[in-house]
Amino acid sequence: MRRTSFERGRIISFIDAVFSIAMTLLVLEVAIPTYQVVAAKGTWGVLSGLMPNFIGLVVSFLVTAVYWIAHLRIMSYVEDFDIKLLWLNIFLLLFVVLMPFATSFYVNGFDLSGPFIFYSFNLSAIGLFNYLIVRYVVKKVKPSGAIDPITGQWEKMRALNSFVVWVIAGLVAFVFPALARFIFILIFVFQALINAHFKKRLARIA
Repeated sequence: MRRTSFERGRIISFIDAVFSIAMTLLVLEVAIPTYQVVAAKGTWGVLSGLMPNFIGLVVSFLVTAVYWIAHLRIMSYVEDFDIKLLWLNIFLLLFVVLMPFATSFYVNGFDLSGPFIFYSFNLSAIGLFNYLIVRYVVKKVKPSGAIDPITGQWEKMRALNSFVVWVIAGLVAFVFPALARFIFILIFVFQALINAHFKKRLARIA
């Protein structure tokens, strides 16, 4: 008999491991200076030269963490994985494991628009598959009542937020590359607005 569902615990553990490894590898973009370099340039000279690396590390780490938290939250509604949900997660992880490369590419071409556009669209791809996973899970568990309609809309809006912001950042980078680098801040602004909106809606029906 053909298997139609897969063990949840094993899949979640694998996904968490991929996220944690990808996030850990980000620190490799901050090169460790040699004694000779520190002696020649001084501590602050070395650190200022590594500023693009630290920016890439912090932004990539925080945004990947946001995606992981979102994934953790939506997976709490899932009791078993069917083949479609499994493949959606596999494609999500494909772009997650690309994050160290995308970050390195961006950092090494920090003043160029092309590497940032690639970086933005890699993050938007993670956002897209995260949204597809959320939409599929909400639809899948809806008949059981595990997610009420408002919470389902909330989860989808959260997922859509990051995808849209990174697409905008990538497109803006073609025209205003310097401005595009700050657009990711809108993720946290929109997230706060989305959360406030849906909390009010839930409070009205409580």
